[in-house]
Amino acid sequence: MNTEALKDLLFRLADDDLVIGHRNSEWTGIGPVLEEDIAFASMAQDCVGHAQSYYTLIHELGEADPDRLAFHRSEKDFRSCHLVEQPIGDYAFSLIRHFLYDLAKQVRLEALTQSSYAPLAQLADRIRREHKYARMHATTWVRQLAAGSDEARLRLQSALNEAYPMALGLFESTDFTETLAAEGVQPAESVLQSRWQQLLEQTLAGTGLSLPGDFDAAAYMGGRKGYHSEHLGPMLAEMTEVYALDPEAVW
Repeated sequence: MNTEALKDLLFRLADDDLVIGHRNSEWTGIGPVLEEDIAFASMAQDCVGHAQSYYTLIHELGEADPDRLAFHRSEKDFRSCHLVEQPIGDYAFSLIRHFLYDLAKQVRLEALTQSSYAPLAQLADRIRREHKYARMHATTWVRQLAAGSDEARLRLQSALNEAYPMALGLFESTDFTETLAAEGVQPAESVLQSRWQQLLEQTLAGTGLSLPGDFDAAAYMGGRKGYHSEHLGPMLAEMTEVYALDPEAVW
């Protein structure tokens, strides 16, 4: 099995979960209602925990320990997509990002449970069971708000128009895409994107929301190769501030 291809995939999975976990944690204390304050904090904790599990697999493949992988790499070494890097914005944007991301995560985890790399298949099966509550949360709130006032539906549609092109970066192909598919580690990114697209359309049916059709997805690609949005660098500086004070400290 191609170890470099495997590590590339694991870094993408881990970095996406770590970055969106940090972003979701930024709702702590400022959620629109107490329930959502708690929900986003809980989902943030889950994502960071999932990232740690992926980093542990990478460590077992010969890389540094999970703390150093999370807090001691430069911006260009991250493989996160542009969608997860964006600031939280208003609640509509964060909810739609959560919705798009977690449906994509569902599709990928379901595929990874059949991975030829047994440690990843086992981990994906565990995370998939934990993740179902985040997916249910996103779907429930999108449907509930879309069925509410005209203003709520317009805000959601505006957020969907903004976030959807970025979400396509979740399925950006890399130099290892064909290798991973050929070795049975996971399907090609285009296959996963097609499954996600179908799930999105099914979930949005009857909500009055629709996927945008006129956009430039290329503007949001590059994250998988280390070319990031302007927002990742400042976020990483904030996220690693305590660790950077003394990387050798024992907590």
